[in-house]
Amino acid sequence: MLSYLAARASRHTCKSLLLCALLVSPLAMAAYPEKPIQLIVPWAAGGGSDAAARGIAAALEKELGVTINVVNRAGGNGVVGHSVMASARPDGYTLGFITGELNMMHWQGLTKLTYENFTPIAMTNYDYPGVQVAANAPYDSVSDLLETIRTQPKGTIKASGTGLGGIWHVAFAGLLLEQGIEPDKITFVPSQGAAPAMVELAAGSIQLVPTSVPEARSMIDAGRAKGLAILSPERNPAFPDIPTLKESLGSDYSLGEWRGIAGPKNLPPEIVATLEAALEKAYNSELYQDYMHKLGFGIEWRNAADFSTFLEKNNTYMGGIIEKIGMKK
Repeated sequence: MLSYLAARASRHTCKSLLLCALLVSPLAMAAYPEKPIQLIVPWAAGGGSDAAARGIAAALEKELGVTINVVNRAGGNGVVGHSVMASARPDGYTLGFITGELNMMHWQGLTKLTYENFTPIAMTNYDYPGVQVAANAPYDSVSDLLETIRTQPKGTIKASGTGLGGIWHVAFAGLLLEQGIEPDKITFVPSQGAAPAMVELAAGSIQLVPTSVPEARSMIDAGRAKGLAILSPERNPAFPDIPTLKESLGSDYSLGEWRGIAGPKNLPPEIVATLEAALEKAYNSELYQDYMHKLGFGIEWRNAADFSTFLEKNNTYMGGIIEKIGMKK
C-alpha cells in the first residue's frame, strides 16, 4: 500500500512539473539541429534574394553540420513566401529569408503580416539599387533618363524588377519624387523578381530596371544592359564604373533592400541562440565573405537584438515613404 501511494505521489509530482515527459521525450534529448532545415525565400530563383540566401545557407551548413534546403516561394509581391514562413511550426526546421518587403506589404494593404509575426535571428545583407537600361538605350546618364521621364508622356518608360510596390519600385518612385517628378510618369510592370525583369529589358519589352547591380550583372557583362547610377552613398567596389546619385545629380537620396534570417513567432530562445551564434560564424567565414564580394552584394551584420530594433525602426520609415508616393492603404 505504501509503495502504491509513493508511486502515485511521484507520478503527481512529475505531472505538475512536466518533468517526466521532458526526461523521456526524444525531442528534449536531441541536440538541435538533428535534421535538414528548410529556408524559405519569398522571391524567384536567380534573383538577388535567392543568391544572397544561397550564399549564407552554404556557409551556415558548415557551421551547423546539417543540410539547408533553400526553397523559393515567390508570389504576391513577397506575401506568399513570407506567409509560409510565418505559419510554419516554430521548431527551428523551417526558417525564412525575410526581405525589406516585409515592412512594406502591410502599409499597402497587401497583407496583415508585419515584422511582429516573426522571430528575428540575424541580418546578413543590405543592397542598394542601380538604375539599369538596355545597352542600346539613348541615355548616357541617369539625368538623361530622368529628363525623358519628366518631359515625355506618361507611360513612355516602362519599368520592372519586382512586384508592384516592391522595394525597387518604391526606391525609384522615391527618387522621382525627390527630383520633382510624379511617380506615375512611368508604368511599372510587376514581375517575380529582377532576373525575369532583366530578360525583358534585354528583349526590349521594358526600358528600365531599378534593382541591385549584382542582379543585373549577367546582362551587363553580356553587353545587353548598362548601369546609369547606383542609389547608394558610395560606389559599389564590384562595379566601380557606375556613379552614385551624388556624383550624377548632386542628390543624397538612397534607399536599399535588407535581408536576413528569421523564424516564425515564438521560436524558442535556445534555438535562436544556436542559430544566431552559427550565423555569426557563417557571416564572418571566408566562404560567405568571398561569395558576396565576388557577386557585388552588400554585407551588413545585425544580431538578433539589433535586427529586432532595426525592423521596428525601418517599418516606421518605410510607412512614411510609401505614404509619400501615394501607395499607403
